[in-house]
Amino acid sequence: MTDFHIRHGAEVADALRAGRPVVALESTIVSHGLPRPDNLRVAREIEQAVRDAGAVPATIGMVGGQLVVGLDDGDLTRLATVDGVAKLSVRDLAVAAATGADGATTVAATSAVAAAAGIRVFATGGLGGVHREAAQTFDESADLTTLARTPIAVVCAGVKSILDVGATLERLETLGVGVVGYRTRRFPGFYLTDGGFDLDWSVDSPEQVAAVLTARDQHGLRTGGLIVANPLPADEQLDPALHDRTLADGLTLLERTGVTGKAVTPFLLAHFHSATEGASLAVNVRIILRNADLAARIAVAASRPA
Repeated sequence: MTDFHIRHGAEVADALRAGRPVVALESTIVSHGLPRPDNLRVAREIEQAVRDAGAVPATIGMVGGQLVVGLDDGDLTRLATVDGVAKLSVRDLAVAAATGADGATTVAATSAVAAAAGIRVFATGGLGGVHREAAQTFDESADLTTLARTPIAVVCAGVKSILDVGATLERLETLGVGVVGYRTRRFPGFYLTDGGFDLDWSVDSPEQVAAVLTARDQHGLRTGGLIVANPLPADEQLDPALHDRTLADGLTLLERTGVTGKAVTPFLLAHFHSATEGASLAVNVRIILRNADLAARIAVAASRPA
């Protein structure tokens, strides 16, 4: 293969040409974040949630070495069901393309590809961040540095609670990445409604988020991303006591098995799924569906003429 141009799905290409609202979606949640066979079903539900709110879904991934913005159902099925799908961050994209890989894009890679395609809004579950013990391991997600230079709004339920939430917020501030709570002044903790930290800014509507994006663009002062932190309602979160117990056990197991690097997050998420007997999976699905809906409503508001 020598043609490495990014391929756009027909529906996404038409929407972008016409200026209709489009929402980027990652494929890592399909290949690595959810167990089979739930992953394919949920991936389709996420896309439908975007459609139901008036936008076009653009799930991003790599099929046979070609980056695709707007996977069709056959591509989505392939990434959800075949073995050996690579987990692709930004630095992996060119190598994976040159070697003809099947790959699922992380938050960082999805953000970069979406922004390059002219997509302004991206929905995911939880953001990556600074890992626990990062002072010794220097383990920090590429999501953070990518968002520092990528003009996209990321709707998420904060950062995954398995990370160092406070350190992640400090890094986001240093990197100049905007963070706003959606109808909250508390930063959510993925499975948990409240991650334990205050936020300086809150927005109350999709239209207000769209106005933030317009102000950023018209100011012309920065090119970084905007995190829209959308917490689960308290009655939909994972039971906090169960969460804390499961996390402590998972961290102990992580140390015992020696898992490191980008394998840490899927390892701990799988542990949560097993240890909570599927309760965490149900919460995870609620998170991404709510975020897909909000992201679509933001995209619709941002597409309206001023």
